[in-house]
Amino acid sequence: MSKWVLWCFLCFTVFTAVLGKQETGFAQEKKILVFVDGSIVEFDAQPIVQDGRTLVPFRTIAEVLGAEVSWESTSRTIIATHHGSKIILQIGNNIAWLNGNPVLLDVSPALMAGRTLIPLRFFSESLEADVQWDGTSRTIKIISPPSSMKVIGFYTLGSLQHGTSSWENLFGAPFPNKNGGYSDLVDQLALGWYVLDDEGNLLKNSSTGWKRPDGWENVLEAAKEEQMGMEMVVHLPDRDATMVNILKNEAATQKAILSIVEEAKRYYMGINLDIEGLGFKESSEQLKETQSLYTSFVRKLTAQAKEQGLDVTLTLHPPNSAYRGYDYRALGEIADSIIIMAYDYHIDRARKPEPLHKVKEAVVMALSQVPAEKLILGINAVNESSESVREKVGIAKRYKLQGIALWRLGMVKEELGEVLRQSIKARSE
Repeated sequence: MSKWVLWCFLCFTVFTAVLGKQETGFAQEKKILVFVDGSIVEFDAQPIVQDGRTLVPFRTIAEVLGAEVSWESTSRTIIATHHGSKIILQIGNNIAWLNGNPVLLDVSPALMAGRTLIPLRFFSESLEADVQWDGTSRTIKIISPPSSMKVIGFYTLGSLQHGTSSWENLFGAPFPNKNGGYSDLVDQLALGWYVLDDEGNLLKNSSTGWKRPDGWENVLEAAKEEQMGMEMVVHLPDRDATMVNILKNEAATQKAILSIVEEAKRYYMGINLDIEGLGFKESSEQLKETQSLYTSFVRKLTAQAKEQGLDVTLTLHPPNSAYRGYDYRALGEIADSIIIMAYDYHIDRARKPEPLHKVKEAVVMALSQVPAEKLILGINAVNESSESVREKVGIAKRYKLQGIALWRLGMVKEELGEVLRQSIKARSE
């Protein structure tokens, strides 16, 4: 190869590389990222900027914000409804209608590549969402408005000495006084004071660390006054195969079911089974047997509970955990609700927020087997920050779950509580 040809080849290579970098940089600069409650929104068509305004695919953003959407092809009209609000937009028309009132838009909705694009800020703020634009990173952050959803608070005694009293956290004052707290947010208490032994006996002072406190009757009375639901929690971390032994023993199974239902009908409105650790490192055959035995136990318990007018909630390890002894599909058909314990993903058990992608994965997996209206997202308040709590509640909103469950009352710090108030409507609203 001549020096002239070699020189031309090198020049062409360098020019192509530089041009490629410029194009890549340009493409990256133009890309707009949209986050709702901390989770990125994946669009099937990229948002664009037109006349200084961001337009995004309509159906995706509407569904993420929880709006019901419809499209009238003849008039090319978009209709969205959300919590009593109604928004009407028309392709090419810079007049929108919000609850019957005309609104002048800076830019009209448009059709591009088969997708309907709408002005993001107008639409989001019409749904009472907060919209923030970061021009440097070309990022839009949307905080959705407060939603109505069920909130379950796990109630244990906690530690008065270390400021983790469930009562004080819930009612905002030392026992037995009440002065606000989070009682207006919590719909239901899950009272974690019970455990089973391997013969199926119900023990009323849990051996797993959560003792029924003196004055526990006052807790029940206060919950009734505040019109909260109440479930007795049977909490059993199956470290020594206690639950497996019960499941394999028909007499122990019957004794456990009878004693649980008898206690529940005396004091509570429902039963919450928090049986943990099933299926760890089991072979496929063992796993199938464990799932079948536990499903059978829940079916028998639920049948007797329903005769007494009691609801049944299951608190389960998430489907993407190491504990696979739970048949989500079968259990979802039996129980009234399932709490997904989407936490403890950190191997080192470090006190840091649970990874958002794992929590979202757990919810998606559960939704493939159980209807959204039966699912409740468990949040470990011990590990979460105010920002990460917003993200977790945002997942419950996005997937239209029944609500969230807080593990546990006594650990809901002030900054977390503030985010909960911003994200969830109080029961009185």
